[in-house]
Amino acid sequence: MFWDGNCVTIRGVWLVLAGLVAVGFAGAAVALPWGETPSPQTAYARARAIAALGQALFFDPALSASGRMACASCHDPAHGFSAPNGMPVQRGGADLDRSGVRAVPGLMYGQFVPTFSEHFFESADEGDESVDQGPTGGLDWDGRVDRVRNQAVLPLLDANEMANVSAAAVVAAVTRASYAGEVRRLYGQAIFADPAKAFAAVTEALEFYQQTPAIFSPFSSKYDAVLAGGAVLTAQEGRGLAVFNDPGKGNCARCHKSGVTADGKPPLFTDFGFAALGLPRNRTIPANDDPGYFDLGLCGPLRRDLAGTAKYCGMFKAPTLRNVALKESFYHNGVFHSLRDAVAFYAERDTGPNRTFDDVPAAYRDNVEREPPFGRTRVLTDADVDDLVAFLRTLTDGYRR
Repeated sequence: MFWDGNCVTIRGVWLVLAGLVAVGFAGAAVALPWGETPSPQTAYARARAIAALGQALFFDPALSASGRMACASCHDPAHGFSAPNGMPVQRGGADLDRSGVRAVPGLMYGQFVPTFSEHFFESADEGDESVDQGPTGGLDWDGRVDRVRNQAVLPLLDANEMANVSAAAVVAAVTRASYAGEVRRLYGQAIFADPAKAFAAVTEALEFYQQTPAIFSPFSSKYDAVLAGGAVLTAQEGRGLAVFNDPGKGNCARCHKSGVTADGKPPLFTDFGFAALGLPRNRTIPANDDPGYFDLGLCGPLRRDLAGTAKYCGMFKAPTLRNVALKESFYHNGVFHSLRDAVAFYAERDTGPNRTFDDVPAAYRDNVEREPPFGRTRVLTDADVDDLVAFLRTLTDGYRR
């Protein structure tokens, strides 16, 4: 039912019917209003209206302390809801003079991300249900939140991003917006009397918008058309797919699965797992001016519940490769600015002159990924890299023959 492009997901509608529990100021459960169970038609109409409200919120810069930064400022639809430029990190804050510490993660296909688990087992429909994939799932680069509504809280209140001093400040901005009446219509005329519930409504609406299949998970790339029998890969794209799948060459499908699932669903091009890639340190990120600062992903500093878990240090989530060709910066630290350079890194990390692993402290370098194509013997040629890039471009949504 996730594939229905005419409405938000059945999961989203079920949340409405179930009573809608959202997160308040301190993470406590806050029940949003509903009333008697409606007809399916009414539920779907309400869900579409909530998604439309979420769209208005997503594009509204008034929800930031500066009044100039919307969610869409960093998550640009034209770039697959990733960063709109090649900057490794974006600037935000009350005066747009503060820099973030990580590259902007893409938002597309986020409704399929499983909740975070240190021990994840796929279903029989997805793959081998007997294999423990280890840390898997969650949103953002470090998987520290499990729902879009909770993820939305992070930039709204982050001093380096939208920089609101409190959830109440966000709610105050919403009360002044042109869509405030729609908030009251959907959530009750008294919704703004309880700022915790009003903030929960805001984050829920943002979640519903990001669960709209036609926008965030259309499965409309050339590769999807190929899988459906409606298109054919070029010779170069076909070679790229072969390299992508070859465990002795690209070995990309190890983490970015390219085949349909056992129950016939299109591939998501990620297993949602985590890996330490040994990326070069990006010295253009202001936080990295401090030689003692390291962004270690799963074990902190932004994620705190796994702090000190040495075996996870340096690991970041494998993102979907769908729409990767629309990005202008790559990996969690935005260190590369072209798709070709991002792919060539796999060929050259261990065979070039700059193999330093300088963005991972020495104590954690045993965590760095060693499987092919990494290794002191180069297995990916320049031609392989070009072929892989050609294939990855077939994963861009909006394909027309």
